[in-house]
Amino acid sequence: MGKKVWEIMNPKIEIISADASVYYAIERLIDKRIRSLLVLPRDEKDDYGVVTVRNIVFKVLAKNKDPHTVKIGEICSKPLITVSKDTPVEELLELMERNNIARIFVREKNKIIGVVSFFDIMHHILIERAKK
Repeated sequence: MGKKVWEIMNPKIEIISADASVYYAIERLIDKRIRSLLVLPRDEKDDYGVVTVRNIVFKVLAKNKDPHTVKIGEICSKPLITVSKDTPVEELLELMERNNIARIFVREKNKIIGVVSFFDIMHHILIERAKK
């Protein structure tokens, strides 16, 4: 591939507060037709997290917990695995495979600036092959 992460990342990131209800997250995920939300840090000592459809299904719905009362901060995954925007895509793929994750967030200094998912990688590969 030879590309850097910034060339294939999606800069549009949907965010959610750690104090929001899981129900609110479900509404956002369905409305936007997406699979994850970036969870904002609670304070300077906290870090970003991610809440995924998988988190919600297995940690809330499958356990018959009330999505109206469970907070995102209780079920989100932390800390995020992040890469810099100049990371080679091949290195990103190795991280995804080694950690068994479907998305990696892109960080510039202390700010999240994008995300790369399996779909972004597939899309990039299809476009590259179509050019040949």
